[in-house]
Amino acid sequence: MALAAYIQGNLAVERKLPNPQKPERDPRKKIYRPKGLSVREKLFYLFTVVICVAVACVIVWRYAHIYKMNSEIHQIQKQISRMEASNNELNRQISKLQSYDRLLTEAKRLGMVPVDDKQISRIEPTAGGKKPDSAR
Repeated sequence: MALAAYIQGNLAVERKLPNPQKPERDPRKKIYRPKGLSVREKLFYLFTVVICVAVACVIVWRYAHIYKMNSEIHQIQKQISRMEASNNELNRQISKLQSYDRLLTEAKRLGMVPVDDKQISRIEPTAGGKKPDSAR
């Protein structure tokens, strides 16, 4: 058709297309439109959504609880490592304070003297845990 307008020499003329005829509706025929969801379907969908939300909330709560417990475990492990370091330091101090040389210098500083063999008395234990006759 475009070629015919070109041949005729006037492209500004509106082309006339054959009018497609719309089928007329029969006024006696009823048009059925689908109704909305029934109450039962609405309740079913609502219940399904509520269940899904509840499951999601439980999952999120569990993950939050697991995260909290993991953070507590890490804090306790940090405390344990600090206490172990403190215990190691205290054990080093104990061994330093219990050294023989230090005890000897402290004893001399306090005016203590070594013990003579005459000052030591030995008591021999008797069999059966009884007291010796001289001790009665």
